[in-house]
Amino acid sequence: MTSTPIRLLHIITGLSTGGAETMLLKILQGMDRTRFSSSVLSLTDEGQIGPRISKLGLSVETLGMDRRFPNPFGFLRLIKEIRRMRPHVVQTWLYHADLMGCLASRMAGRPPVAWNLRCSYMGPDYYRGVSGLVIRSLARVSKLPAAVVYNSEAGRRLHESLGYEPRRWVLIPNGFDTQQMHPDPDARHRIRAEIGIADDAPLVGMVARFDSVKGHDTFLAAAGRLLRSRPEAKFLLVGAGCTTGNVELRRMMPDGIQDAVTLLGERHDIADINAAIDVATCASIGEGFPNVVGEAMACAVPVVTTDVGDCAEIVGDTGRVVSPRDPEAMAMAWNDILSLPPGPHFQLSAAARARITENYALKDVVVSYERLYGELAGIISP
Repeated sequence: MTSTPIRLLHIITGLSTGGAETMLLKILQGMDRTRFSSSVLSLTDEGQIGPRISKLGLSVETLGMDRRFPNPFGFLRLIKEIRRMRPHVVQTWLYHADLMGCLASRMAGRPPVAWNLRCSYMGPDYYRGVSGLVIRSLARVSKLPAAVVYNSEAGRRLHESLGYEPRRWVLIPNGFDTQQMHPDPDARHRIRAEIGIADDAPLVGMVARFDSVKGHDTFLAAAGRLLRSRPEAKFLLVGAGCTTGNVELRRMMPDGIQDAVTLLGERHDIADINAAIDVATCASIGEGFPNVVGEAMACAVPVVTTDVGDCAEIVGDTGRVVSPRDPEAMAMAWNDILSLPPGPHFQLSAAARARITENYALKDVVVSYERLYGELAGIISP
């Protein structure tokens, strides 16, 4: 075993707030720095996550590329950066980085490369245009990486159906820090006071950037239905684009619900946000393993989720699973949880947190990544 740290280079399409970007940050926070020396290279910009990685004392480089129109000069710069950094292992995140990082690495000394798949089916539009071309290209060259990491079984099945045939599949689910994500009565009171909602008001929340795949239209339609039977209910939307200035989002709101919906935009105090809500929601039409589901459960918040990706497996019997684009079923599931007496509601909440602690602890996920990188660097046998 070498006495020098394994040099890791994480190449990612961008560092705006998202599931992959957040998971990269959490892995970097938890890795053993005596064994691994990590650097991050964004094909585009540093977004919101880049400065947070820099605060860990890690190198973050950006290439300033346009994700819609990758150019050959950016690709040549990528090759140059890989040669300069001389990594033992390259980990790529998201499709554009998978393709460019893999091809550039073969021209820059051939360090072993691992792709990281983060999604399952995202709707038909996602597989057209430039994104569709990139995904089809990745399928054709999927034997090139030393390993393909996936965070959900649904994601693996999808990519196999798209033609992925890697040398090695490696399942590493998302992980959660249950010391950071935990129930907090003080945060519940503080956040509710901030947004003007009484401590005893039923509050349904969803943390998701404004994007067609995230199902804000379904959430808001379900909110309108729930208000018919629970006029005292309140709703909270958190994420980039969830602001009063978003005309498209406001048009999705059924008549009469505007006063019941609070839009907070992007926040970083997600543990506090979760502490404030009674039911968390994932309304997406496509996911692999959404961080927001695990984060809410770690905070002992029951989740209502659409049956996408591995969500049903993650939630198990600690929440409710409904079909995508079914606001009536979503409203009924919310009402079902909100109608539970205090004792059964506490038991459901505790079971949600226990499920994350037992199956998706961040420390175990970090160890899985460390083991993979050690194998790929030739430190131990796979």
